[in-house]
Amino acid sequence: MSKEIEDIRKEEIIKACEELYKTENFKDITIKHIGEKTTVSRTSIYNYFQTKEEIFLALFQKEYERWIEDLNKMYEENNTMSKDEFAKSLAHTIEKRPTLLKLLSMNMYDMEENSRMENLIEFKTAYGNSMKMVRKCLDKFFKAMSEKEKDEFIFLFFPLMYGIYPYTEVTNKQKEAMEKGGVPFKYLSIYEITYKGILRLLN
Repeated sequence: MSKEIEDIRKEEIIKACEELYKTENFKDITIKHIGEKTTVSRTSIYNYFQTKEEIFLALFQKEYERWIEDLNKMYEENNTMSKDEFAKSLAHTIEKRPTLLKLLSMNMYDMEENSRMENLIEFKTAYGNSMKMVRKCLDKFFKAMSEKEKDEFIFLFFPLMYGIYPYTEVTNKQKEAMEKGGVPFKYLSIYEITYKGILRLLN
């Protein structure tokens, strides 16, 4: 089988997984379900991915690669940016990636634990490249920031991303429990949380 055909089939499997994840829970999705959404048989899927977690990890990697494309576009299209402009632009790149945020906060450990090392290394490379791209933007737009301040931004912003999804996707059951438990809740969008968080970190 040619590399081109292999890549096309992998892409089809990942896309099917992505579509299922929009409406179903991670734990309920099986390789059988994914196979039913593709032209690839369930047994043939194992030629490309050994576990469903590896398929999700490939989707996770693709999400980081898509985000890097957006970050690079932001970097290339702007010569200068104020803190507010940077916060808005970076927040918009995150706003487009709800699947990345969902995988990050809900299923990261399962994916990493049940994937082969070579797959995990490919994913970590994409993750690392996203950190490098954010750092590259900081280098370009905030020349007055010290190296320590840039490091602090990176190592606070990326953990912030872990918590965004659960605060923007709250079920009716969760809302009811919070109301009955006397827990105040105010809905904020992915953009609002990200934008406000970035501004706090920059200031």
